[in-house]
Amino acid sequence: MNSGKNILITGAAGQLGVELTARLREQHGAEKVIATDIRNTDSVSKSGPFEELDVMDKQRMSKLIDKYDVGSIYHLAAILSAKGETHIALTWKLNMNGLLHVLDLAGEKKASASSRHIRIFWPSSIGVFGPDIPRERTPQNSPLNPTTVYGITKVAGEQWCAYYHRRFGVDVRSVRYPGLIGNKSEPGGGTTDYAVDMLRSAGNGKTFTCPLKSGTRLPMMYMEDAIKAALNLMSVPPGRISIRTSYNISAMSFSPEELLSAIRQHINGFDVRYEPDERDKIASSWPDSIDDTDARRDWDWKPACDLPGMVREMLKQ
Repeated sequence: MNSGKNILITGAAGQLGVELTARLREQHGAEKVIATDIRNTDSVSKSGPFEELDVMDKQRMSKLIDKYDVGSIYHLAAILSAKGETHIALTWKLNMNGLLHVLDLAGEKKASASSRHIRIFWPSSIGVFGPDIPRERTPQNSPLNPTTVYGITKVAGEQWCAYYHRRFGVDVRSVRYPGLIGNKSEPGGGTTDYAVDMLRSAGNGKTFTCPLKSGTRLPMMYMEDAIKAALNLMSVPPGRISIRTSYNISAMSFSPEELLSAIRQHINGFDVRYEPDERDKIASSWPDSIDDTDARRDWDWKPACDLPGMVREMLKQ
């Protein structure tokens, strides 16, 4: 069996990709982590190998897997929730075809003469949930009736992951990320990105116009914990994984008003005005908090950062 020696990341120039690429290069060595994206950015191309890749180009993806002897893929390339509502057809095409190409190639190379086994990480999202869920501590097995095209692609993607594992033995692993908060790259057009924008406004001494109502609570996660979840899940033996769609994971939940209060512990006089838009409608269909019992049981998931700690780190950096 050929498990491959190197790691390939799609969407490496995105919010999660930039920080995950840096962490993987720290752990495994820069030359073993191949960053790919449709655009070349210094944040990922100057610290190690970089290849331009459109994830809808299956043939080029296959060539890169062989060229770099890839054994693990972190497939991050996607259009997010808010942006997806203005690019409906493209969101479906990119989010679905990109994932199917990764799954297809893993299955094909596993069945080939070289018997290359590729382990895949693919992020799902709380966007899979809709307005008919229990909003507090939303269970792992809840109705999946999303209100956005992004959420629809994530529900379909979860089922494709489970299917390829069941039918072809593809080792694909996934978590349902809440809103992610980091400061090393620009947010990618998600509904929860307001939190990063608010923190940046606070750091710049500017009043922030919030697209959500003051009381709209959402599950959130500091980027360090998001990276920790991906790396921990990818490191455990396959036998410990009981869920092949996507694991619920959680860290903290807060509203814009609660985030404002936490920021004011550090910056007196920072202010927010509320002008809810379409993003608030999306957020109102998502959970207030998440039950992640299965992830804690199966692979010892435990977040490290809470709201005060996240605000302190973001404002410091």
